[in-house]
Amino acid sequence: MEPHAALEEIAYLLERERSSRYKSKAFRAAATAIAGLDDAALRDPALRRRKGIGDSTYTVIQQALAGQVPEYLAQLRDRDAGSGAAASALRGQPRGDLHAHSDWSDGLTSIDLMVEAARALGHEYQALTDHSPRLRVANGLSADRLRAQLRVVSEVNTETGPEFTLLSGIEVDILEEGALDQEPELLDELDVVVASAHSRLRMERGPMTRRLVAAASSPHVDVLGHVTGRLVEGSRGTRPPSTFDARAVFEACAAHGVAVEINSRPERQDPPDDLLAIALGLGCLFSIDSDAHAPGQLSLIEYGAERAQRAGIPADRIVTTWPLDRLREWTGRAR
Repeated sequence: MEPHAALEEIAYLLERERSSRYKSKAFRAAATAIAGLDDAALRDPALRRRKGIGDSTYTVIQQALAGQVPEYLAQLRDRDAGSGAAASALRGQPRGDLHAHSDWSDGLTSIDLMVEAARALGHEYQALTDHSPRLRVANGLSADRLRAQLRVVSEVNTETGPEFTLLSGIEVDILEEGALDQEPELLDELDVVVASAHSRLRMERGPMTRRLVAAASSPHVDVLGHVTGRLVEGSRGTRPPSTFDARAVFEACAAHGVAVEINSRPERQDPPDDLLAIALGLGCLFSIDSDAHAPGQLSLIEYGAERAQRAGIPADRIVTTWPLDRLREWTGRAR
């Protein structure tokens, strides 16, 4: 097995299982460190002293050079095989993803690596939705940084050509009174705006309802992200869902053509099943999104597809199953 490919696959699988970011970054760093080296250089014991190479990554390199599937990679493959989402009719239908992050905010890797992973999954489009400025803990983008990112998105699309489109976007924070955490004129320039609440998630029911209704009614918003903010598993522990009048919020989504996000991260599973049923009954659109913070997490949309299938959501109501021209028509709708 080629050592560089082994290191990258290990990083990908660690990302997919939402392991420690330091582990996956270590294997990506090792892959970068050995890029372009021939087999003789890789077998040289001096490789251990090369920046980015540690005991674990060195072992993987040597096992791959010996023609083996590295032991650590085999373990990760076995774990992944037993943890996938159940097959569903919707699993292969999403054409893209409207919620993902890069290292411009709190993602682990570059935009280029996120694009490469999206294309490898067969996506026709991928939205880049780094955080907005108020979320400082996530290195949210100021207006100037977001403008700079728009230039990078344009350059990526020039390189990829018509077969793949990187959509400009943002995961904009919904402030306490329902306003959005970015300049309105700049939001107008973006292809996709995902609006999510990240603070004061334990607000009382009335104020939280007004906050989310205001966001869903905004002419700038396309997707209402992880609407309850709950966490049901994972390294961050658990968090109860926010309380609000779901009918009022989803009525606002339906009235303004805003998609309710089916957040595919297993630790979120947001919205809960009962809220999905309410949104479905009210005629809402949906967006199955990965909320990926690393290349290996883009594939998590299979979990969202499984949940959508179980909820009985028709594919035509899921905007991420639409071709790009129809998606653009929707995001450019009169509001």
